[in-house]
Amino acid sequence: MTFNDIFKANFLESVNAFSVTDTLLGLASAFIIGMFIFLIYKKTCAGIMYSNNFALTLIGLTLVTTLVIMAVTSNVILSLGMVGALSIVRFRAAIKEPIEIVYLFWAIAAGIVVGAGLIPLAVISSVIIGLVLFVMASRKTYENPYMLILHAENEDAEAEAMVILKENAGKMVVKAKTVTASGIELSAEVKLKDASTSFISRLCDIDGVTSASLVSYNGEYMA
Repeated sequence: MTFNDIFKANFLESVNAFSVTDTLLGLASAFIIGMFIFLIYKKTCAGIMYSNNFALTLIGLTLVTTLVIMAVTSNVILSLGMVGALSIVRFRAAIKEPIEIVYLFWAIAAGIVVGAGLIPLAVISSVIIGLVLFVMASRKTYENPYMLILHAENEDAEAEAMVILKENAGKMVVKAKTVTASGIELSAEVKLKDASTSFISRLCDIDGVTSASLVSYNGEYMA
C-alpha cells in the first residue's frame, strides 16, 4: 500500500453521506432560531442606534454558519480548505454598541450548534439567552439625563438662571464653563423632577441670557 492509498483511504474517502432531509431540517432550524434572534434584538434595542440591516444580518449569519459547519463535518479535506479560505478574509464592520457583539456571537454559536446536528441544544440555549436579554432590557431605567447649554452675557444672568434650574432640576452637575469677552457658556447635566421642560422659556426670558438649549443625553450619544 502506497502513501497515496493511505491518504485516500483516510481523507478523500472519508465523506459522510449527504442527506437532503438533514440539510433542509438544519437550515430550517437555523432560520427559525435566526428569526428569534432577530425579534429579540428588535425588541431589546432602544433608541436611534437600531439598525435593520444589522438585524437582518443576524438571520443570514446563522444560516451561513450552519451551512459551513455542515460542509466541514462532512469532509476533512473541505474543512481544511475552508479554514485556509477564511483565514485570509478580513471582516470590518462598525459596531455601534457593545451589545451588538453579543448578538453576533449568539448567531454564530447557534449556527455552529445547529450545523453540528445538536438542534435541541441550540433551541433550548437560544430560548434561555433570549429570555435573559429580554428581561434585562425590560428592567432598564429610561430616566436619561439632559444636557443643558446656556449662553449668558454676565454673571448676574447666570446666577438668576441657576436659581430657576435648581427649582426644576432634581440633580444638576456642571460639566463645563467657558468665559469669553462675549459672555459665558455653561454646559450642565440635568435630571428633571418631572417631564416638563417649560422652564427653558423662563431661562430665555432672563435679561442677559441669549440662548438655552436642552438635549437628551444618555452618556454615550446625544439625541
